[in-house]
Amino acid sequence: MKPFFVYVGLAALTLVVFALRPDLDLAVSHVFYDHGGFLGRAAPEQLARKILGDAWAVVLLLYAALWLMKRLGRWRGWAPTGRAMIFLLATIAIGPGLVVNLSLKDHWHRPRPVNTQDFNGTAEFKPWYESDGACRKNCSFVSGEASTGFWMVAPAMALPPPARGPAIVAAFVFGVATSLLRLAFGGHYLSDVLLGGLVTLIVIELARMLIWPRGRNPAGPEPAAPRGGGTAAELVGAALAARKAEGT
Repeated sequence: MKPFFVYVGLAALTLVVFALRPDLDLAVSHVFYDHGGFLGRAAPEQLARKILGDAWAVVLLLYAALWLMKRLGRWRGWAPTGRAMIFLLATIAIGPGLVVNLSLKDHWHRPRPVNTQDFNGTAEFKPWYESDGACRKNCSFVSGEASTGFWMVAPAMALPPPARGPAIVAAFVFGVATSLLRLAFGGHYLSDVLLGGLVTLIVIELARMLIWPRGRNPAGPEPAAPRGGGTAAELVGAALAARKAEGT
C-alpha cells in the first residue's frame, strides 16, 4: 500500500477519534502537567526545543550548499540533484509553510493547552473541530514544529541507499521527539501534533509522486539532455522517451 494512502487514512482516523473523544487531548496533556505547570518549562527542554526547531533550516542549507558546490565543480562527493532541491523547497514551503502556518494556525482559533482553563489559563478548551476559540493568531491547531519535525523525512528520502532507509527511520524518530516536546511545553494537544506531522507527510508523498516518476531513484542522476541542444520537438520527444523508459 502506498504511503500516501496510509497517511491519508491515519489523518482521517485521527480526525474521527478526536471528534468523538475530545477528552483524549486533555487526558494526554495532563500527563505532562505537574505542580501548576507543564514539564517542559525547564532550561534543558528549552534548549532541546531550540535545537530541534532549527534543525530543518540547517539541513536545508546544507543540502543547498552541497548542490551548489557540485554544480560549480568544487565537490566530488554525494550532493542532491536539482530535482531533489525542488522537492525539498516545495515540501517545506507547501506543508509547514502554506498549509500549516499560513492557513491553519492563523485561522483556526484553537487555544493552546497552556492558555486554557484546564491548565490554569483563561481560555475555554476547544476540540479540534471548533475554530471559534479565544486564540487570535499562531494558535494550537495544528502544530508547526511537529510539521517541520516530520518534514525531515523529505531530505532523508533524497539520500542514496544504503543511507536512505536508516535516515528515514531517524527522521521519524526526530518528528516524534519534536512532537513530544510540544506536548511537554503545553504548546499543543496530541491531535495537533499528530495532524501537523501527517499533513506534512501527505504533502511529501504528493510531491514525490509528481516530481519523481514511477521507478525513478530520488538520489539518482538527472536525465541527460540531447547533445547539441536539439529542436523543441527533439527535446519533447527525448523527455517523453525518458518518461516512458522510467515507467517500465
